[in-house]
Amino acid sequence: MLMIGAGLIALGIMLFLLLGGFPSLPTQDEFSTLPVEVDFAAPELILEDLAGNSVSPRDYMGDVVLVNLWATWCPPCKEEMPVLQSFYERHRAEGFVLVGINQEEAAEVVKPFVADYGLTFPIWLDEDYLAQREFKTSNLPSSYLIDRDGRVRLMWVGRVSEKFLEKNVTKFLE
Repeated sequence: MLMIGAGLIALGIMLFLLLGGFPSLPTQDEFSTLPVEVDFAAPELILEDLAGNSVSPRDYMGDVVLVNLWATWCPPCKEEMPVLQSFYERHRAEGFVLVGINQEEAAEVVKPFVADYGLTFPIWLDEDYLAQREFKTSNLPSSYLIDRDGRVRLMWVGRVSEKFLEKNVTKFLE
C-alpha cells in the first residue's frame, strides 16, 4: 500500500511538471493599479512651484492634466518617476501636462530629487497636505486625471507602468 501511494504521488508530480507546473509570474509592466472612473470638478488648489510662483490646476484649463501626489521618501513614487517622465515627454505636444505635487517636503529636499531623476514636468510643493485633503486621499502615490474641461475623470492609488498610462490616459488626449 505504501509503495502504491508513493508511486501515485510521484506520478502526480510528474504530470504536474509535464503539464506546465506553476503559472508564470506577471512581468513588472503587468503590476499596476486599477483606475477608478470619477467625475467631479478639479479642486481649486493654489500651491507654489519650485521657483516660488503661485500655481493651480486651473492654469492648465484646456489641457489634459495628470496630477501625481508623491514624496521623495516613498519607494513606489521613486519607482514610477522614470515612467511618468517618459510618458510626459512623449505626450506633452498633444496637450498633456503632468504635475507632480510633493507632499510635506521643503524645496531644499525636493530640488535635488528632481535633478537626480531628470524631471522636466512641473513640480509643486504642498507642505501642508492641501492636495491630499482636497483629493480626499492619504496614500502615496495617488494620481488624478483632469480632462480638458477641468473635470477629474480618473483616479488611482499606487505605482503605474507605461502600459497602464498608454491604456488609460491616452484616450483622453484624442
